[in-house]
Amino acid sequence: MECKPNCGACCVAISISSPIPGMPQGKPAGVACVNLDLERLTCRIWGRDDYPEVCRRFLPCAEICASREVAMATLTALEIATAPDGPGRRGRDGA
Repeated sequence: MECKPNCGACCVAISISSPIPGMPQGKPAGVACVNLDLERLTCRIWGRDDYPEVCRRFLPCAEICASREVAMATLTALEIATAPDGPGRRGRDGA
């Protein structure tokens, strides 16, 4: 599946812990990537040599990318569930 036009949900909803062009400290969840074209909601550097590996590995799928709204909700929920201090994680004591 190819990215849907006018979406950009993955460029906003998810956090990126590795350096990316224009964001050497990575990108927090819920913050638009500096490489997101806000008019078209597409990546300005997609396909270029400096397109980040983490972004290359994120592949669109029908379940997540049904619409921008579905993608934002799903990716936000996944981000929360997998955050180091999120509800899907246990503390050192296992609790």
